Amino acid sequence: MTATETLEETICRNPATGEEIGVSPLHTVDNLRMAIDRARTAQPEWAATPVKVRAAAIRRVRDIVAQRADELTETISRDNGKTLTDALATEVLPAAMAADYYARNAIKFLKDRKLRPASVLLGNKKSRIHHVPYGVVGIISPWNYPLAIPFSEVVMALLAGNSVVLKVATQTQLVGRAIERLFHDAGLPKGVFTYVNLPGRVAGDAFLEAGVNKLFFTGSVSVGKQLMAKAAKTLTPLVLELGGNDAMLVCPDANLVRAAGGAVWAGFQNAGQSCGGVERVYVHAAVYDAFLEKLAAKVQSLRVGADHSRHGADMGCMTTAEQARKVQEHVEEAVAAGAAVFAESSLPEGAGETLLPARVLTGVDHTMRIMREETFGPVLAVMKVADMEEALRLANDSDLGLTASVWSKNRREADRLARRIQAGVVMINDHLMSHGLAETPWGGFKQSGIGRTHGQLGFDEMTQPQCIVDDTLGFLNRNLWWPPYDPDVYAGVRGLINLLYGQKLATRLSGLSRLTKVLPRTWRK
Repeated sequence: MTATETLEETICRNPATGEEIGVSPLHTVDNLRMAIDRARTAQPEWAATPVKVRAAAIRRVRDIVAQRADELTETISRDNGKTLTDALATEVLPAAMAADYYARNAIKFLKDRKLRPASVLLGNKKSRIHHVPYGVVGIISPWNYPLAIPFSEVVMALLAGNSVVLKVATQTQLVGRAIERLFHDAGLPKGVFTYVNLPGRVAGDAFLEAGVNKLFFTGSVSVGKQLMAKAAKTLTPLVLELGGNDAMLVCPDANLVRAAGGAVWAGFQNAGQSCGGVERVYVHAAVYDAFLEKLAAKVQSLRVGADHSRHGADMGCMTTAEQARKVQEHVEEAVAAGAAVFAESSLPEGAGETLLPARVLTGVDHTMRIMREETFGPVLAVMKVADMEEALRLANDSDLGLTASVWSKNRREADRLARRIQAGVVMINDHLMSHGLAETPWGGFKQSGIGRTHGQLGFDEMTQPQCIVDDTLGFLNRNLWWPPYDPDVYAGVRGLINLLYGQKLATRLSGLSRLTKVLPRTWRK
């Protein structure tokens, strides 16, 4: 089951049971245009508001998140299908930490940055970088982390002086409405933050056609490419996070207990519906059997279920039946091509179509879709490799590169291996959780997207750099190289080059003489 739309509202359903749990009024494209117009009107005054005042507003949002932590957790669990602990640890806690971090660092991130002169002879040109907000920032976010993904982007955009229009996935409208209340109850000025509920099939085009100044989109590669083509017509800047098929490399000296636990965590958290979760595992032959033994024991003990109220499940359900069917197709195709289900968890009696077991596949290779595409479900595909060079080659054999991990007791060697992986985020002896580190940039290589969110790099995406150059010798009447030109001007500029870069002392002294001869022209009217 998933959310359904009528002409006037989205009917929200618990993906595990199919029961109706709420409604969310639908907006039209005209509503979106009006929201963006209001946001554009409100933005200049918000941008002129001192950063410390904007930061105080975000701290109020942080406090409301903390106060409503249990309520938010319950809403996420019922709307998305993940367990309560999963929702609390991977969404609510990171949201509170993000609001706190960006509010504390906004003044530093937005402070003008002075540039050192490249040459002492032009040291009178004092340059600095000033951060200018884009204006109206549009954010389109997915259903897998309905709070955590959009929340940080909204916070950073607002702190940077932008107004924001947010659309979350149709499937998780109750979470979207909870976000709407968070920012409304924090007392933001009217028009600075607006929430809209638009069908996903029209949202991207509608945001771009309505004239947002920058668009942040998290979703599929295919839709990201469509938005990029559309945005090219107006040169609207985009930040795209488009998913991954992420690799885990297990070295022969790895702590296998931790590595197996990490694979379970990063492969099955949120029922595998994590763009930065583990999907492909490459294990050195020397520890392959031992690793699989430990992994199988952990997987078989996982409790899968929809009853989260008693904390009786370790893994919840898929958010949509459509995604559950896609995962099943990947598994069935792989098995038909020679793969084997090495281990899987059990399911409770009467499990619906959105409850899938956690599974480990062996006998996989790179001819299979499960190794070539993003499966986005609770499946770990494990391959034996002769050495870590083979693991590296296979890890990089993908058109996606969002995250990866290296598992080894030798941190120096792990670091060297990590630097050669073609992914935007590489963790050592952990995986996936860097998305919850507010200071850590998030984004990928190749078709995993463009741009970054989170951290100072993500904060910088919310502003345009403006360079201001101040000439401290403005009392002079002209620069050396201004017209009218004559042989002396040419000789003086040539002398400047000789003075700076001549290989011999005589050449430099000659250059200084030519330069000195023409300098008096800077005083002439």
